[in-house]
Amino acid sequence: MNTGRRTFLGAAAAAATARMPILGANDRVQVGIVGLGGRGRDHINFYNAIEDCRIAAVCDVNQAARERAIAMIEKAKGYKPAEYADMRQMFESKEIDAVSLPLPNHWHALATIWACQAGKDVYVEKPASHNMFESRKMVEAARKYRRMVQVGSQSRSTPHKMKAMQLLREGIIGKVYMARGLCFRRRFSIGHTPDQPVPPGIDWDKFLGPAQMKPFSVNKFEYNWHWFWDTGNGDIGNQGVHEMDIALWGLGRRDWPKLVMGSGGKFLWQDDQETPNTQNAIFHWEDAEMTFEVRNLPTPPEGLAPIRGANYVGNIFFGDKGFMVVDQGGFEVYRSTMADFVGARSAGAGGRDRYEKVMEEKATGDGTVAHVKNFLEAVKSRDHTKLTAEIEIGAWAADFCHLANIAYRVGRPLRVGADGRFAGDEEANRLWTRNYRPPYVVPEKV
Repeated sequence: MNTGRRTFLGAAAAAATARMPILGANDRVQVGIVGLGGRGRDHINFYNAIEDCRIAAVCDVNQAARERAIAMIEKAKGYKPAEYADMRQMFESKEIDAVSLPLPNHWHALATIWACQAGKDVYVEKPASHNMFESRKMVEAARKYRRMVQVGSQSRSTPHKMKAMQLLREGIIGKVYMARGLCFRRRFSIGHTPDQPVPPGIDWDKFLGPAQMKPFSVNKFEYNWHWFWDTGNGDIGNQGVHEMDIALWGLGRRDWPKLVMGSGGKFLWQDDQETPNTQNAIFHWEDAEMTFEVRNLPTPPEGLAPIRGANYVGNIFFGDKGFMVVDQGGFEVYRSTMADFVGARSAGAGGRDRYEKVMEEKATGDGTVAHVKNFLEAVKSRDHTKLTAEIEIGAWAADFCHLANIAYRVGRPLRVGADGRFAGDEEANRLWTRNYRPPYVVPEKV
């Protein structure tokens, strides 16, 4: 680590310890946004829609993205925010209370840690981390510097999903023994894009950050960075992490599974993508199981998916008295006609369950603005327990995506210990972290 980096961290840590702004109920939170691509523009719209905050600064490695963002804010709000090309300079600004980080996955942890060290509260997009080591470091940084860190798992602030989870806890389908996460998201081949000189206005070194240096290509830079292991986590860590979070939420699990199995592949496509377009994972506990399926290829309706259609993402929970389907459109509860009969026959036609729909609720929105508001309220209250998707929650969901990916990549079942590491499997344990590129290193000591 170079001297300049040590100086920044030392000054930032001191500032974080000394600076604990107390915002009144009527004070507007001054927000800086880092990452101004498609999701970054969404963040601009979210914060612009909330009266008790102000977008004070924007940052991106792409000059054109900065210019578009500034124009958006000026058109909507009538002022120009401060502009930064380096997030560390934004984090040093005393004019910023909190930062919002719609960045590529490989930047989530280091940007969050730097922001915490600089005394900023953080809203970071999902998945919380790029690997399991980073999850621990993010939680440690949030606690050490007493920062509010919200992960963009907006299901946690979506009314019908919150109600569905409460009903599961109250036993509406009895004892929940299984959750099934579905991510049937039709996508298409990204093709091949050649290596080329870095276009003017893009800082490729800063974009890669913790990832190893490689030549620029369009597929590695725009949205398709999701499909490269150095920068993304595949669709299980993109769309799927939402359903993974809900599956864990509904099961109520806060313990590691005993066994993880993964399979799949990149079928049909001949292109630059590294991550699978078809993936299956099984997480096994002694008293429950969770399965997860990702398909980016043509997928016919199956199970309860016809309720919403073939291009489907959602969750199904199974209990000893029925099952529940939860997705963006709402939730439905089905109970067995035999659920309340003690000693019902379990074999033959006489023991066959039939199911009746007993409850249905339609969605009223995706909850993202409410999720951002929840973050801003915690910034003011200084109580991280009020966050609906606090970093421990978001990191836990991300870790299960990482478990699935590790099992897929090594190609064998993995036994998971009490610390989340893999018993007797050094190859799998190496995928707990990554080979960082100095100076963009997630530190062991935050």
